[in-house]
Amino acid sequence: MSELIAALPMYDWPEVRGEVDAQWTSLRDAFRRKGIDAPEAIVRRNGDLPAVPGGIHDAAGTLIAPDPATLPPDELDFHRLWLHPALLFAQTCWGPMELGLSKHVQVIGQPSYDAYEGGQGELYSSALVMRAGEGPEVRSPADGKALLPLDLIRDRRFTFNSLDSMSGIIALTRDLEAAGESLDIFSSRGESGGHRGSIVAVAEGRADVAAIDCESWALAQRFEPAAGKVVIVGWTARRKGLPYITARTTPEKTIRAMREALAGLAEQPPVQRVG
Repeated sequence: MSELIAALPMYDWPEVRGEVDAQWTSLRDAFRRKGIDAPEAIVRRNGDLPAVPGGIHDAAGTLIAPDPATLPPDELDFHRLWLHPALLFAQTCWGPMELGLSKHVQVIGQPSYDAYEGGQGELYSSALVMRAGEGPEVRSPADGKALLPLDLIRDRRFTFNSLDSMSGIIALTRDLEAAGESLDIFSSRGESGGHRGSIVAVAEGRADVAAIDCESWALAQRFEPAAGKVVIVGWTARRKGLPYITARTTPEKTIRAMREALAGLAEQPPVQRVG
């Protein structure tokens, strides 16, 4: 049994757990064919993370996170997952990476977002959504540049998933700054806890605007009824999507093998999603 761990938490909605498990099965088998001792299943709870007595330390020996065994077992702390010394493979976001995570992990590669409006190869963008009837619906710009309806969103209430989210707030912040504006364009800002929660908040009138990454928006169109009550009124510029990472201690030989496995999977015909 592998002592390593893996996770695919970023798009792991309850309705697609089977699809996410199938995605890991494909990755796991590709890794094993390269001689990597990949774990049988992904982790979804703090309780699934191996204990790290004394807590998690960085390369210099500084404590950077508590022992996962001290956390609520049925929740999943993304940062403890990403920092775990046994991490073989996981998704993260460039927001946390820019805020310090990159010092403690290694990047393996990037997924493709070709299947989603607003995505192109390893690049993705976020849809700016408002309630239906409050603005004209727009398509993703072919050139991948930001499309910001400044007059429409001015003095509105903005909701975002978390402060360290590239897709939910950082990308929009940068696009607004490039346009000579800032988050002060909004009358208020509030944290929803997740892209799905942001969509629901807008649909229910507790907020007016949210930025939703294009893959999460595709999931919402499949499974979140509130998505039917909002429309896309703008887009952030395309940026690198969620990177795949591994622990800072993962050997270079293993990283090369994982990259080769990912490249091989990328060359296979895409699997048609249903539902």
